[in-house]
Amino acid sequence: MNFPPKIQAISIAKTGGPEVLERVELPFPIIQPGHLVIKVHYIGVNFIDIYYREGVYAADKFPFVIGKEASGTVVGLPTDPAVLNDPDYQKRGYREGGLVSVEIMGTYAEYLSIPWKTVYSAPDSISPLIAAASLIQGVTTISFMEEAYNVQKGDFILIHTVAGGLGTLMCQLAKSRGAIVIGTTSTKEKGEYAKKNGADHVILYKEEDTVARVLEITNGEGVHAIFDGVGKDTFESDFRMIRRKGTLVSVGNASGPVPPFPPLKLTEKNVKLLRPAMAGYTNTASEVLYYGNALFTLLSNKTLKPRIHKEYPFTTEGVRDAHNDLTSGKTIGKVVIKVSD
Repeated sequence: MNFPPKIQAISIAKTGGPEVLERVELPFPIIQPGHLVIKVHYIGVNFIDIYYREGVYAADKFPFVIGKEASGTVVGLPTDPAVLNDPDYQKRGYREGGLVSVEIMGTYAEYLSIPWKTVYSAPDSISPLIAAASLIQGVTTISFMEEAYNVQKGDFILIHTVAGGLGTLMCQLAKSRGAIVIGTTSTKEKGEYAKKNGADHVILYKEEDTVARVLEITNGEGVHAIFDGVGKDTFESDFRMIRRKGTLVSVGNASGPVPPFPPLKLTEKNVKLLRPAMAGYTNTASEVLYYGNALFTLLSNKTLKPRIHKEYPFTTEGVRDAHNDLTSGKTIGKVVIKVSD
């Protein structure tokens, strides 16, 4: 296939607010023998994009193409015979024209050339939109609820916040496992959505005392596990809502990073504290295959049903609007950017 010499991408020349995002023209990515070449259809927007844009996570150089998630069509296969003969590669079933999801830095671009091990082959039953909207949050949900804390039937699970893209999928998976889901969110509209999505109890944190409500619901014992994507603003109160021998999973930093704290804080209730990352559970080719298969099975049988908040155009203003909306607290479900048909 003949590729264009130039592509469009969204990059930042420095850290800052959404105004640092700019659509730029770049050379077509260098194609390595072990790479797949992907024509991007949709980009999934995540808080990790915000963290890199703001400098919470450090970019290795500037200008820096941000983004960690996308879906697209395979337009070029590896040429390295060692890769083509690798049993793990062969299990993926890659083919030109096949739909894939990708999880790698630099996805805000029209084309990607990336190592095959980071590419998830999607079945024909999944649309490009859902493939982009569900990869990171879906695999995060499944791996965190298996390995960070293995959610069981009858567990009380607290999710901060339950109406976002990640919270939506965590609520669905926890309910499918028989847990009692308590979710926090900001507005009545989001609360109604969370209840329809399966949450047993919804707490409007701007109007209610979250700690008091959680302890009331759990008869004073607290929850078995907390999945907290908020960070700084909820971390202290989490220790009042977790039960003895409970597990606190710090998922994200939407309100800012968790400040330093003394480890002795964990001893009062023998609490387990984790700050995992999806990449730590999908480090090997076999792990990527396992969690990819698990995700697409749960999407196909409708156990996981991602909600799309809105599709934004692949323009400077469109991407800025997507970032503004994601951080405003107004979104319900997943924010995506449409790049191509």
